[in-house]
Amino acid sequence: MPQPRYKQLVDRLAADIRAGRLRPGTRLPTHRDLAAREGLALVTATRVYAELQAMGLVSGETGRGTFVKEALPRGQGIDLQAWSADTVDLSFNNPSLPDQGDLLRAALRQLAAAGDLETLLRYQPHGGREHERATVARHLTSRGLAVPAETVLLVSGAQHGLTTIAMALLEPGDVVAVDALTYPGFKLAAEVNRLELAPIPTAGNGPDLDALAALCKRRRVRAVYAMPTLHNPLGWVMSATRRRELVAIARQHGLMLIEDAAYAFLAEGAPPPLAALAPETTVYVSSLSKSVATGLRVGFVCAPREWVPRLERAIRATTWNTPATMTAIACGWIEDGTVARLEADKRRDAAQRQSIAAEVLRGLKRISHPASYFVWLPLSQEVRADAIAMALMREHISVSTAHPFATSAHVPHAIRLALGSVSLSTLKQSLETVARVVADQTY
Repeated sequence: MPQPRYKQLVDRLAADIRAGRLRPGTRLPTHRDLAAREGLALVTATRVYAELQAMGLVSGETGRGTFVKEALPRGQGIDLQAWSADTVDLSFNNPSLPDQGDLLRAALRQLAAAGDLETLLRYQPHGGREHERATVARHLTSRGLAVPAETVLLVSGAQHGLTTIAMALLEPGDVVAVDALTYPGFKLAAEVNRLELAPIPTAGNGPDLDALAALCKRRRVRAVYAMPTLHNPLGWVMSATRRRELVAIARQHGLMLIEDAAYAFLAEGAPPPLAALAPETTVYVSSLSKSVATGLRVGFVCAPREWVPRLERAIRATTWNTPATMTAIACGWIEDGTVARLEADKRRDAAQRQSIAAEVLRGLKRISHPASYFVWLPLSQEVRADAIAMALMREHISVSTAHPFATSAHVPHAIRLALGSVSLSTLKQSLETVARVVADQTY
């Protein structure tokens, strides 16, 4: 079925803006002139500009007209403003399971029937209530991490946890070693807190530790940010040997280790976390956003006991406490086994999606892990990643280029595919389109 004419015009103008054919600052025709030129009703022309404005591509200035935006905001993928209702999103992971809405309804009913419901409306301890911290500590034993409850702090998701760590435990100007490709959320936390990121190249399934050691001899490095279990975006799992070597470097040079374990639940049988190997120098961050639901903004930070007061102070400065209704639901699901069941379901789901990706993309070079929700597609030097992303956007598929993940001036030609946000059938169809577009751009 053909698209409505107004939608075709929106797509055409959006493509012209993204391709640079309509340059930033260009004044577009008035609503009336656009309607006359395209043979549209005035109200339809207004709708066209409203949709472009909602996508973040244009701005309307009263009395002056409509202009192409001077600077388009960077997003996780090609650009977030390109997303619309009919776009297949392979740039973000939002893995959800069919019965999660029913689980939430049941949890809310259970909370409503509880005798202490009114306590959820009050201020809570900054790091979380004691019994909830104890619940999370027990939960972490399934990750190979045994920690006292008093060293566990509840935060509003892993992103909040990373920001809290940067605020509380680091100073502006501190040098933090990171992978050359890393989680964009940590880049943002570092930027906001004025930290300097020092990129470390990848060597196999992990950072190049020789390069890290050399950096520590040249610079005063304060910390290392690492994702040892299911790295985002490359999907690798660091070996036990490399983890021990990283810990040895941290101890030798007095480095803080910031361990991001957001996706660790997917990798059964992974080596022990860094926090288990070096509890005296590691801050461990994880959450239930990926394992349960992205809207359940409950995360946790585990830190050496002497760092806890500083982290609590940062939580107070940012959110005071994690919303008690959220933590009550999260801890209830940990206690009744719901979290364990959902994690097992998502492990099966991720494996199934990786199997589909392996089949459809078998002709392309790809980097992934069989338990991961990501696929990294390196491209040949003659192919521009942004051109691939633009071509896919014209096919209504949103992907990430390497730019949001890069921490050095060298940005590889690659795209990241997030597999978890769409149905299995849509995923297969979309990956077939990705394979076709990459092949068309390459040959």
